[in-house]
Amino acid sequence: MTLTHPITVHWLQTGQVIRHEVPEGEYILRSFEQQGDPLPFSCRNGCCTACAVRVISGEIDQREALGLSRELRGRGYGLLCVARATGPLEVVTQEEDEVYELQFGRHFGRGKVRSALPLEEE
Repeated sequence: MTLTHPITVHWLQTGQVIRHEVPEGEYILRSFEQQGDPLPFSCRNGCCTACAVRVISGEIDQREALGLSRELRGRGYGLLCVARATGPLEVVTQEEDEVYELQFGRHFGRGKVRSALPLEEE
């Protein structure tokens, strides 16, 4: 018998609340798609912010979320395309542009970056 976890997504852009049982260790975005409820995404690699959410309750396992700084992850942001079910979870979708601005906006047009975008500041 496969262990599953209740995952609830409040999809702000559509006003929907979607709930599914997701098998332990499976990607949440993929599982929701397989159960008939596709959620927003773009890259599927944890590198953009199209599938960004903020955790309301529970914890999110997103080791592969390269597109979010440690700071934003610590503030409860996650990327559903690389988030795995590890327990009950409730999240709310975010506006992609807002999360992108939080992640990268402070670096553009301010002369701070010389060669690459620092995802983890020293």
